[in-house]
Amino acid sequence: MVAPTVSTPDAVVIGMGPAGEEVAGRLADAGWDVVGIDERLVGGECPYWGCIPSKIMVRAGNLVTDAHRVPGSAGISRVQSDWRPVVRHVRAATDDWDDKVAVDRFTTRGGRFLRGTARLTGPNEVCVSGPDDGGTETLLRPRRALVLAVGARPSVPPVPGLAGTPYWTNHDLVEAAELPESLLVLGGGAIALELGQAVQRFGCQVTVLEAQSRLLPQEEPEAADLLMRVLTTEGIEIHTGIEAVSVSRQGGRFTVVCRRGERLSAERLLVATGRRVDLERLGASALGVPADARGLPVDERLRVLGAPGVWAVGDVTGKGAFTHMAMYQADVAVRGILGQGGRPAEYHAVPRVTFTDPEIGAVGLTEAQARTRGLAVRTAVADLAASGRGLVHGAGNDGFIKLVAADRVLVGATAAGPTGGEILGLLTLAVQAKVPLAELRATNWAYPTFHRVVGDALNAL
Repeated sequence: MVAPTVSTPDAVVIGMGPAGEEVAGRLADAGWDVVGIDERLVGGECPYWGCIPSKIMVRAGNLVTDAHRVPGSAGISRVQSDWRPVVRHVRAATDDWDDKVAVDRFTTRGGRFLRGTARLTGPNEVCVSGPDDGGTETLLRPRRALVLAVGARPSVPPVPGLAGTPYWTNHDLVEAAELPESLLVLGGGAIALELGQAVQRFGCQVTVLEAQSRLLPQEEPEAADLLMRVLTTEGIEIHTGIEAVSVSRQGGRFTVVCRRGERLSAERLLVATGRRVDLERLGASALGVPADARGLPVDERLRVLGAPGVWAVGDVTGKGAFTHMAMYQADVAVRGILGQGGRPAEYHAVPRVTFTDPEIGAVGLTEAQARTRGLAVRTAVADLAASGRGLVHGAGNDGFIKLVAADRVLVGATAAGPTGGEILGLLTLAVQAKVPLAELRATNWAYPTFHRVVGDALNAL
């Protein structure tokens, strides 16, 4: 066994996803000696398997559906979907899952990069094992800051038989050169529905199984009802309130047996039942954090509680597994590490978008969450079709605006529709800045835009 190399840089950043790369790069820009560590690709989930490639797939599926909408509305069209251009675009956007550009981007700023598995061996000590089998190890003892940005991994449910099968996660589907003829999807959240709808539009027969009573269980029930209607109309088979009790694979097909006796079969099985942070693998017990904790406890400056000199950003904090959240927290942490001050982190107006068609954009509290907090809640829902925009047969204008108000301000909102994520911008600002409802009602909303429906909902409050 080779004795480990010992190094004492100014800062160590474990995990070089969007948040980690941002923190490490900005500390390097400030003249610090920074070591960034990742066992996978620099840039993390978002550019290689998440946000970017999945939206290429979603946009391609939307184009196919838009072309089908031409007859009866704008003329004649003939549509023959082809997955091969999508594969080419995904591979181009991900550099064929090569992170050389990202690594160079960091090192040219003065940082040092180590490829390997990092584990905490003390409150301010990190052991990095190399990616090969040579037994090489590096001990890092940062002098000024340790930043934990390890992200999350797909959470696989303990269904008997599942672990022994070649099931897919979103990584496998995004990297697929060809689509299967049929796909079972475990999970009814954002990843499941985005990818499921996209591949259904390219001829793959999709069946969704969600254990809870509705799709998108963390969002408003109106959003679940809308997607249930749209997705089933498109041919996706959806089962909610269904529990898988066994998984098997035989003859090139997966079979899922459910508690009520249903037997569902398909060529491939996609597991999209959420993500989890593996604190045990990180060695978080060195910080006094239980291995089974949902995330690292942090204060408003992203400092890990009870661990001086240690910060955490991104998924590992348990504040929301979103790239924009990771980048937001990275900025707060960098300012804190460099002693620059500024506003601490706030979480009352966290935006989130499910990029289905229609999109489901939401910010802040749902009605149920607001009532659980004991707020004096008022709500209103307005139909998007009332905007008058593009009202032609089959134009895909399904959607609504739902507002959740308390104490004369918005505490939450949902914008569901063709541009739900874009409408969400103004609603996020309203929730973040706690703009009085009277001011929002006095706003002159342009007609005919979908934004005008926000005014209709405000008037209905």
